Amino acid sequence: MAGPTETSGGIRIRGTRFGGVARTHWRRTNDAMDPETQYVEIYRNVAMQEFPWDMNQALSFALFRTYAVPGIGRLLDRTGEFTGNTQKRYDDTALLLEVPFGRGFEDPEARAAIRRINQMHRSYDIPDHEMRYVLSTFVVVPKRWLDDYGKRPLSDVELRASVNYYRELGRHLAIPDIPDSYDGFARLMDTYEAEHFAFDEGGRRVADATLALLLTFHPSVASRAVEVFSRSLMDQPLREAFGYDAPAPRVEALSRGLLRARGVLLRAFPVRRDPKRIADLPWIRSYPDGFRVADLGTFPGATPTPGCPVPH
Repeated sequence: MAGPTETSGGIRIRGTRFGGVARTHWRRTNDAMDPETQYVEIYRNVAMQEFPWDMNQALSFALFRTYAVPGIGRLLDRTGEFTGNTQKRYDDTALLLEVPFGRGFEDPEARAAIRRINQMHRSYDIPDHEMRYVLSTFVVVPKRWLDDYGKRPLSDVELRASVNYYRELGRHLAIPDIPDSYDGFARLMDTYEAEHFAFDEGGRRVADATLALLLTFHPSVASRAVEVFSRSLMDQPLREAFGYDAPAPRVEALSRGLLRARGVLLRAFPVRRDPKRIADLPWIRSYPDGFRVADLGTFPGATPTPGCPVPH
């Protein structure tokens, strides 16, 4: 395995540049921009440069929370995609969500991704309040994850950019009555979960399938530990909604403590200089030869779109 190599701008590890700038580089870069007009670029820096692993985990966990709402979990179970084709569904969701902030809303591929999401949503009777709740998790869960486990929390500029980015995404998805502040999103999510979280057999099946997929991302000998670790990161209302047992308090404390320790250690690491994209992650497995944005996801009556695949 090749080790790190020195470059004029820091070091290069497996083709990715690190260092060569201050450890505060991305925060200073983001805070120098206007979150009311440059929110896409700021959010891109947060998700692809400063916190790629954390944001992927947090957004995956945000989607996982939505399965505990019976209307959402039951629908996802009924489609069969999240239980019978879990890997592809996971990959498609992550890839589609990345395109708008990776390329900007005006890019043709971003418009194709949003069009694809809208096609899938229109295939089912999804009420506005569920769409609004899902959108709120994308704003609130990453912020809380970074507060708890990141090497630093989001700055005020970065948080405002996140709000504006998802307000714009929600507008493209025709979601009405979107909150205009982080506090508004947080109230929406917390109130909605308090009112709607409940056990549903369909939601439990979707959650079980997602956790089973997660276990395949790690060596089989670690499966039991990863499963317990995953439940340790769930809050009690979420576990109760799925009917999951709570780990022993000391196990939960250890699991969360290890993640916090990781965040502290990362403060001493050099800064990532090259973006980390979803397609670069080892657990995205459905498209080894590239993908077409228009063919991501499924919906009733879908047919493949001809054309050249987008390379990884």
